[in-house]
Amino acid sequence: QVQLVESGGGLVQAGGSLRLSCAASGRTFSMYTIGWFRQAPGKERAFVAAITRGAENRTYYADSVKDRFVISRDNAKKMVYLQMNSLKPEDTAAYVCAATAGTCTHYACYDRRLYSYWGQGTQVTVSS
Repeated sequence: QVQLVESGGGLVQAGGSLRLSCAASGRTFSMYTIGWFRQAPGKERAFVAAITRGAENRTYYADSVKDRFVISRDNAKKMVYLQMNSLKPEDTAAYVCAATAGTCTHYACYDRRLYSYWGQGTQVTVSS
């Protein structure tokens, strides 16, 4: 089992950057695929990025954030990061990290039903 705690959200102007962190508990963190999702008011929770487990470290991104966001992990620290650059007002949302024991490829990683464990989220607000 794994518990997840996000941090790093805040208010930033359009064009700025933020780095979100997802801290995990659990002895087998490296065996979990981690995803970031976001939910804006009145909208469904949407996939942002994912990084697969262990030595695979495959990364996947939603089209809306590709080339602006970078997901990475540090298994020794049990941390996953989401570096967000060139932020836009439409990036405003609550960002949540999630974990699944196992791996996925391509669009399978986008499905929130894949993930068993969820954090509480951190708010990102981008002003124009």
